[in-house]
Amino acid sequence: MNKLIVALTLGAASLALSGQALASGNAANGAELAKKYNCASCHGADYKTPIDPSYPKLAGQHADYLVHALTAYKRGTKAANGRNNPIMAGMAQPLSDRDMADIAAYLQGLPAALVTKR
Repeated sequence: MNKLIVALTLGAASLALSGQALASGNAANGAELAKKYNCASCHGADYKTPIDPSYPKLAGQHADYLVHALTAYKRGTKAANGRNNPIMAGMAQPLSDRDMADIAAYLQGLPAALVTKR
């Protein structure tokens, strides 16, 4: 019984740590991915001046929100909490969870005019 408790505790701890590592993302890899997928073509070269005012400003946005949004675009309307946008759905489809975390880490670290405090 004690071995089972130890095994479950270690498993839960390693799962929590791997989730934290994924959530943090690799900003350098995210910069390369943003370039590869040409995010700037719609969201602006600085990621804060999109080509259309209805497109979101990405620079400085919270990483967890960006991961959530990319995941929802990847789901599309096939699942609950999906987002229906054919352009972003196509962009998000090839992204892995790691890719999304990396892109989000990169974009979060960019200077922005977003208000984060009241």
